[in-house]
Amino acid sequence: MKKYFITGLLIWIPLAITFMVLAWTVGTLDQILLLLPNGYHPKELFGVDIPGAGVVFSVLLVFLTGLVAANVLGQKLVQLWEAILSRIPVVKSIYYSVKQVSDTLFSSSGQAFRKALLVQYPREGAWTIAFLTGKPGGDAANHLPGDYVSIYVPTTPNPTSGFFLMMPRADVIELEMSVDEALKYIVSMGVVAPPLRKPAERPALLNEQPPAN
Repeated sequence: MKKYFITGLLIWIPLAITFMVLAWTVGTLDQILLLLPNGYHPKELFGVDIPGAGVVFSVLLVFLTGLVAANVLGQKLVQLWEAILSRIPVVKSIYYSVKQVSDTLFSSSGQAFRKALLVQYPREGAWTIAFLTGKPGGDAANHLPGDYVSIYVPTTPNPTSGFFLMMPRADVIELEMSVDEALKYIVSMGVVAPPLRKPAERPALLNEQPPAN
């Protein structure tokens, strides 16, 4: 009985958690519809509430915002909007801090969270998964002799908290796994291991230096 009960839990728990997360996400996004005039709510237009209408509206809103911001006029509007926000003391600090982080993480030209690494932490001989976030900057770079990289070491099973470290480039190893695979590995506490891949003929490890011209 115990064996069958545990087997049933292993089937239903992931389904229940998935359903709760989706229900919470859809319910939260449906609240965005409150921004619309009353006459444009699904209940007013069709006579019934449509679950998930907020998701569709949110996707369209984000897409249209990106479409408008991609042209010259849209960029002028964004600059005007940011100029207004820069005059509000508290909002200015929060907005520009979040914008700087989001631009770094989601920029297609950036290198943040583009590589999964293997590092020794919290002591020598103990290894964990980390992510490359860039290179040390500011005055910190002046006090670090040699070649250093900035890394983020997430905690398990919640990868949204972790530790920011600056380590010598020679002490980190680039892994043959994607960022998504590394995140699953961390969240599952090592249970869901990424597929084993053969290393390339000459893997581009972080501790390799480019050949001299």
